[in-house]
Amino acid sequence: MATATQQVNCKELETTKRSSTSLHFENALGQQIAGRGNIANVSFEGIVGASGLLRKAIDLVRIVAPTDSTALIEGETGTGKELIARAIHNISPRCGHPFIRLNCAAIPFDLLESELFGHEKGAFTGAIAQKMGRFEMADKGTLFLDEIGDIPLALQPKLLRVLQEQEFERLGSGLTRRINVRMVAATHRNLAEMVRRNEFRADLYYRLNVFPVQLPPLRARYEDIPALVTHFVDFYGRRIGKYIQLIPEETMSALRSYAWPGNVRELQNLIERAVILSHDGVLPNPLPSNHHETVTVISKTNTLKEVDRALIVQALEAAAWIIGGPEGAAVKLGVKRTTLLYKMKKLGIFRPLQGRKIKTPVNVLQQAESSAAV
Repeated sequence: MATATQQVNCKELETTKRSSTSLHFENALGQQIAGRGNIANVSFEGIVGASGLLRKAIDLVRIVAPTDSTALIEGETGTGKELIARAIHNISPRCGHPFIRLNCAAIPFDLLESELFGHEKGAFTGAIAQKMGRFEMADKGTLFLDEIGDIPLALQPKLLRVLQEQEFERLGSGLTRRINVRMVAATHRNLAEMVRRNEFRADLYYRLNVFPVQLPPLRARYEDIPALVTHFVDFYGRRIGKYIQLIPEETMSALRSYAWPGNVRELQNLIERAVILSHDGVLPNPLPSNHHETVTVISKTNTLKEVDRALIVQALEAAAWIIGGPEGAAVKLGVKRTTLLYKMKKLGIFRPLQGRKIKTPVNVLQQAESSAAV
């Protein structure tokens, strides 16, 4: 039977082997990325990427973080809004105090007020004990309200009061409590449009929109995809114990040409799946077999609005201007039919008359045609 010392030495040897293997594969992957001319920017709060659009967002974070101003992070689902919120907190003077998060869309309306402001014992049926709300928990720190656009209209005046006065009352209490909280909010919704539709209070919107930070979708910063892939491959390789030595060029090319409707979150989940399925240190292509039907627009110089417009136009043309249904443009873009109709109206996209082409900037279409996969 092995002695305790021998067992410890065996464990240390195994750990050393794993560390050596991990470093070898990490260096191999790093050489692959360097060969493609992509650099992973992981020096800023774990945020991976070096594209121009991402750097602009990070620059805004650096500007607003030292202040106590409210920041509104806007972007599609899966773009990393919580990561940006944590970065704002971590490089702010409040970094030594709590960072409290609440997803407003995940809490039922009947419980949301209690979650935010707390309650006293007996305040309502089921309130068997006193409870501290998220605002109290975040005192002297940062409160991050994710999906702020899902807060019911009836609750918005109370939220506005806390933002303006830094005071509130728990449910069932007449005692006014003062706090010192920095607010960071995030949403994937268009709050300005919601205000126009009377779905969101204008005064609360103006109070939240002090310093907006717009996060680009992954399709608008395709040059970051190799760095993100390598980052997640290394992360899940360490966690699962399957270290990837090679990412085939055809796999990376497929990942770069995919539209990523779920953005970085979708990429992360697919890379985890690919690492699990990998053999002999080679990363397989994790994309579904019908991924070629997805339309992707790659652009370095055009605005996000132009990229979105060109993407939608190409999807509509590929679907013969059919919006809904299994073969419609909405499915190809990975969005709901109503969402696509809203974006078309917002961007001024209408079905052209027979024999005419919809007007889109020539440089956008040229770049789109050279890189789109339909």
